[in-house]
Amino acid sequence: IGNTVLHILVLQPNKTFACHMYSLILSYDRNKEGPGSLELIPNNEGLTPFKLAGVEGNTVMFQYLMQKRKQNLWSFGPLTTVLYDITEIDSWAEDQSFLELIVSTKKREARQILDLTPVKELVSLKWNMYGRPYFCFLALFYILYMVCFTMCCVYRPLKPRTGNKTSSRDNTVYVQKMLQESYVAYEDELRLVGELITVIGAVVILVLEIPDILRVGAAKYFGQTILGGPFHIIIITYACMILVTMVMRLTSTAGEVVPMSFALVLGWCNVMYFARGFQMLGPFTIMIQKMIFGDLMRFCWLMAVVILGFASAFYIIFQTENPENLGQFYNYPMSLFTTFELFLTIIDGPANYDVDLPFMYSVVYFAFAIIAALLMLNLLIAMMGDTHWRVAHEQDELWRAQVVATTVMLERKLPRCLWPRSGICGREYGLGDRWYLRVEDRVDPNKHKMMRYTEAFKAQDRDNYDKGSEKLEINRDTLYKKELSALSLSRSTSRTSSHRGWEILRRNT
Repeated sequence: IGNTVLHILVLQPNKTFACHMYSLILSYDRNKEGPGSLELIPNNEGLTPFKLAGVEGNTVMFQYLMQKRKQNLWSFGPLTTVLYDITEIDSWAEDQSFLELIVSTKKREARQILDLTPVKELVSLKWNMYGRPYFCFLALFYILYMVCFTMCCVYRPLKPRTGNKTSSRDNTVYVQKMLQESYVAYEDELRLVGELITVIGAVVILVLEIPDILRVGAAKYFGQTILGGPFHIIIITYACMILVTMVMRLTSTAGEVVPMSFALVLGWCNVMYFARGFQMLGPFTIMIQKMIFGDLMRFCWLMAVVILGFASAFYIIFQTENPENLGQFYNYPMSLFTTFELFLTIIDGPANYDVDLPFMYSVVYFAFAIIAALLMLNLLIAMMGDTHWRVAHEQDELWRAQVVATTVMLERKLPRCLWPRSGICGREYGLGDRWYLRVEDRVDPNKHKMMRYTEAFKAQDRDNYDKGSEKLEINRDTLYKKELSALSLSRSTSRTSSHRGWEILRRNT
């Protein structure tokens, strides 16, 4: 019951009342330090009161709980060294990481905890010491891996075509080799080494990604932008395309260019994932993700309807015409592709003025130009501009959350020998088996002096104003005009005194 009340207090809107009641309940806890403590009992979702305060974005309760956990090591003048208990904060030995809960929640207030002590210092320590070097090495390794895969695709086994052309539009001159013909020369053996590296890399990607999907859940794993959801979809699809290409190569099945092309596009697009490790490029990837999966996905539905309708109309208009003179609409799939190019203004309107054009072509193309080029494209630009304005206000905050998510991911994937635990064991200071983070804080005496001056001047202003108000009430009925001038004189005197105090404050600052 006491643990349930603690969880309820974390969710209370009255933060001051919740903190006092929290301390009152813990004062009756008999197992304050042992495993049976009320603060260490999780709820049905596996969240202790401390983790629940972080997930809900309750910064007041979080700071209150951290103040209870800290230990003052020493103090010398303005310098103070504090040990913060990071037992539940550190993700090193946690199945349900506090940092991962913070970045995966949909509440923006929760991400503000990443700027509070000691979370900010812990993340900075992990990222600077281990996260950034490992992430940069991983980015370099992935780029070299993609270069190897690209070279294997460029020099894939082809042979000249021997069959006759079946159509005047047939332009194929090379075909894919059979499996027995693909690995004969020395160059083929070099390509085989690169292909084996590519396949092994695809298998490693699937082995690393699938356990996280099962642990977190597909909806949360792919749906969170901060956790890299779209890039996880891209990299898993890329690995599947590599395996499909391998099967088609082993079975000598024609058409391997289809999965190979998809793999090349997806693999190189995934390089943008590594931009999150750099402050200059990280916010741009966030902007691209928001636009693609927000504005562009909604706009594509409208674009598909417009293209489908006008492509059908163009195909019907040119269905009776000679395709040699107007070949852009010679069949229905080509009509769809040409209309798509017209929609994006990639090409001009296809027209051969050496022959007579159908009258309806001019009418339909006029309507298409108005709707597509003038209306819908400008609508898309306006939508993206609005998204850019909204995301720009929180892009730095989102980037910091991405850094935290990347740090937790690397810490979970890498072996323990490559990523030692951060912080100081409490045994060194006689504080038990808990782990602490040492934070040095500097108290600026001038800052506190300025605050005292400010409060004094504000109090002087209030006193002078209250005196003037009382004098006005006493003499209001008898000497109205006279007392108005006296009141203005009194206020001008207080204003002068206050002005002198604020001038002193400005000079000291």
